[in-house]
Amino acid sequence: MEPSIYTLMASLEENHWWFAARRAIAESIVRRLRLPPGARILDAGCGTGGNLAMLSRYGRVDAMELDDQARQMAKAKGFAQVLSGELPNKVPYPQGQFDLVALLDVLEHVEDDCGTLEVLVSLLKPGGCLLISVPAFPFLWSAHDEVHHHKRRYFLGGLKSKLENAGLEVAYASYFNTILFPLIFGARLLGKLRAGKRESGDLTMPGPWINRLLFTFFSSERFVLGRWSLPFGVSAMAIARKGNR
Repeated sequence: MEPSIYTLMASLEENHWWFAARRAIAESIVRRLRLPPGARILDAGCGTGGNLAMLSRYGRVDAMELDDQARQMAKAKGFAQVLSGELPNKVPYPQGQFDLVALLDVLEHVEDDCGTLEVLVSLLKPGGCLLISVPAFPFLWSAHDEVHHHKRRYFLGGLKSKLENAGLEVAYASYFNTILFPLIFGARLLGKLRAGKRESGDLTMPGPWINRLLFTFFSSERFVLGRWSLPFGVSAMAIARKGNR
């Protein structure tokens, strides 16, 4: 992504409804995994480190990030060792180290998504889990994806197939950000009809009460996700487990 986007993300990720709600949903999933005491966790492609504090509540966190600016921002938070790394070919960790790898809205940035999943599987301990989220539905492609240098959006079935082909067993998969799907779909469609492109895509902070309302709607899905699958949404997620052998 552009350096200006990382700076903007760092300023918004604590309180912006989308970041905060996705973090609450991810934490609800991680909590249900019941990781072992002293679990090793990798945030692969941690960006500016918005999820590090949350992940650190469930084990010892390591992180990797390609962008120098984002990596320094993540390091400054003090929750993890953050190393330089690039998926899939420049991963600074040995195989079989982690109980959980979090890959949260990262895979869509990587040219070789299948190779990336195979590498991340090799980093997991036997029985370890990959928690992944990606943007969903190619028809939602918009200026937001272009500004953030996305390579693709995913159908849930295609994501599950890629995880299985990498040697993982998909324990759970669902779309999410379902409640706000009509609103976001309408906004993306309207954006396509307008000339020009916003430099930040969708990354703007709404007024306080709107921000709180959007957070409440989006984050409420944490009470469903992990138990039942939602039929559509702006994003897709999965929990996939490495075999014990």
